[in-house]
Amino acid sequence: MSTTKNKLSKDQQEALLTVLQKRFEENTHRHKDLDWNKIQSKLEANPQKLGSLDEMERTEGEPDVIGYDKKTDEYIFVDCAPESPKGRRSICYDHEALEKRKENKPKDSAINMAEEMGIEILSEEQYRELQQLEKFDTKTSSWIKTPADIRKLGGALFSDFRYNTVFVYHNGADSYYAARGFRGMLKV
Repeated sequence: MSTTKNKLSKDQQEALLTVLQKRFEENTHRHKDLDWNKIQSKLEANPQKLGSLDEMERTEGEPDVIGYDKKTDEYIFVDCAPESPKGRRSICYDHEALEKRKENKPKDSAINMAEEMGIEILSEEQYRELQQLEKFDTKTSSWIKTPADIRKLGGALFSDFRYNTVFVYHNGADSYYAARGFRGMLKV
């Protein structure tokens, strides 16, 4: 899936692992009972996934571990920046929407960026689960995976957290706003 070309040097890998470990240790409420040493071993064995995490970090997503899938033996990293990642805002939903705009095109789309980074955009269910850990997107919003029937009609979904509630809204897939980006997930 990943098309990221971000090959990290040994020093870059070590610097990223240090940042991730610090965030992991400072936010234990996101991943109770998980062992950083096991996670680090998995990361070191998957340099391409480290490259994806580096892209998440570079675009200000502040990725952190939020769970472990026993069935697949994978740790789940998600963007945990308080607001939608700054380096991924002002983008429309997907490539089709980007091509549809004739004037004032955004620089990219959420789906394109996620694919290039080697990550997945969050579904509504995943977004709601993330909001159980702490409150995100209280001033911004994030595109979420849109069902095909809605997308076929030109729409796309986004979510945010207001009034102590997770809201899911719709917009034209070709729309873009300075306060809307997307959150991604990576399984390692």
